[in-house]
Amino acid sequence: MTETIRFLINGLAREVSGLSPTTTLLDYLRTVEHLTGSKEGCAEGDCGACTVVLGEWLDGRVRYRAVNACIVLLPTLDGRELITIEHLKALGSGAPHPVQQALVERHGSQCGFCTPGFVMSLFALFHTREGYAEAEIQDAIAGNLCRCTGYRPILDAARDTDRQLRPALPDTTAALAALDRGGEFVYRAADGAFFAPRTCEQLAARLAEHPDATLLAGGTDVGLWVTKQHRQLPVLIYTGHVAELKRLHVGDDGLEIGAAVTWADAFEALAAYDRSLEIMLRRFASVQIRNSATVGGNIANGSPIGDGMPPLIALGARIRLQSARGTRELALEDYYLDYGRQDRQPGEFVESLWLPRLAEGALFRVWKLSKRFDQDISAVCCAFAIALRDGRVHSARIAYGGMAATPKRARAAEAALIGQSWDQATVTRACAALASDFSPIDDMRASAAYRRLSAANLMRRLFIESTRPDVDTEVYRHAG
Repeated sequence: MTETIRFLINGLAREVSGLSPTTTLLDYLRTVEHLTGSKEGCAEGDCGACTVVLGEWLDGRVRYRAVNACIVLLPTLDGRELITIEHLKALGSGAPHPVQQALVERHGSQCGFCTPGFVMSLFALFHTREGYAEAEIQDAIAGNLCRCTGYRPILDAARDTDRQLRPALPDTTAALAALDRGGEFVYRAADGAFFAPRTCEQLAARLAEHPDATLLAGGTDVGLWVTKQHRQLPVLIYTGHVAELKRLHVGDDGLEIGAAVTWADAFEALAAYDRSLEIMLRRFASVQIRNSATVGGNIANGSPIGDGMPPLIALGARIRLQSARGTRELALEDYYLDYGRQDRQPGEFVESLWLPRLAEGALFRVWKLSKRFDQDISAVCCAFAIALRDGRVHSARIAYGGMAATPKRARAAEAALIGQSWDQATVTRACAALASDFSPIDDMRASAAYRRLSAANLMRRLFIESTRPDVDTEVYRHAG
């Protein structure tokens, strides 16, 4: 059995068949629909030139979000609405959309290659906020690169747009309701198959049937396997329609995050742990990537330079794994065995993450060091969760990324702290103990010496911030 991929594109219904399940949305737009306004700049979700807006029926309304078309796989559009740059004049009855008009008036475009992506990013912001602060504007376009104008005229255009009347978007709820299958979506083509189960039970059954299948969540890693590595992925199993995996629950004792919850949807709940975590979450991914990438996918892949894991490990996160055989739980740090190896058995998938509430008065900080401030891979990412009692360290959980083959706790440094007075001498010993925890490498992002020194200095920063609140340790101040 196979079904067509059904979605709305610029207000029109489409049914697609015969194309490879690994066809990217950008390739489809440019080669099949001949909608060439969306550009390919990087093919990895970095430059934003391919930005489009996806609409999805959620919580009683259609929610619109900007995504990178270059790493979205076409079958994931099933049941959704797509808006591209070509449709914006139609939404304005033939006149330019306020975002477009503002960019014209502010001279926000030169060569024009990046302009459609900027327009769509600002379009998404414009139609999801009644009014937005300067920080939200900068956040919205942090994933869009321009090599011609500089960003001042683009920012000016965004500020002007916020003062314009918002044209109403067409009501597509009935059309989207008609696309809802109510059950599993199965799509097959000559070179592969795509399954989109609706329940964890169906997902487990498909994995048992296809143990070598590629699990697809947000596609921000898998998309690069297609566009950069040209991998053959004969069977894809998509988690994005499994309602149980999209559960996000804030309880009295902690936070439960389903594996298919996006970083955008988890952002507010995670940012509440500490302002440093909010800043890091904004830096480690653009809005487009946060709208696609899932917490569970980031965890499951286990990159040693993935920024999500150090704070989650420091906070004592546990994950639940599920398969047709049942479920099991383990501490997140125990999930990572070695580079590219995780404790996930055949047929298992990450079902959810449990994050306990931070203890009253605990010291918690997250910091990221990278060559570029926005949207860059970390040289070092660290997280500290330290509880003090009567001036002594009662407990300590310290985790680093970029320092080893996996995200890893600094257990020797923790041992040097626990039970000791929270003072300069103790912190100095803990910094020295980091040499027992990590043997970092030289690579294009940083030298081993830089990583060792920075890892220790970040621990010293925590001590200074906790004992000398009058000392300003922060160069960056988030706008707004």
